[in-house]
Amino acid sequence: MEQIQSFAPLILVFLVVYLFMIRPQIKRQKNEKKFAQELKKGDRIITKSGLHAKVLGLNDDGTCIIETGAGKMKFERSAISMELSSKLNTPNKKK
Repeated sequence: MEQIQSFAPLILVFLVVYLFMIRPQIKRQKNEKKFAQELKKGDRIITKSGLHAKVLGLNDDGTCIIETGAGKMKFERSAISMELSSKLNTPNKKK
């Protein structure tokens, strides 16, 4: 019984780390992957570096062609910010 009690704090620490750090990160990665898969032609996006653009085409190799004010560019889908792009595409409600 003493051995179990000595391991209880260690088990509790691992449980807390999993619940508050690992699990939310896994959920976020799944949501980002789903977002990247659901991109389609014509979507307005913002890259993680802050570049505003519109999707012109999607390639099977994980890249997409986007149009900016400077012209056409090729980016990895992982370079597109899910949070900023979803805020950009949600309609603003005026009061």
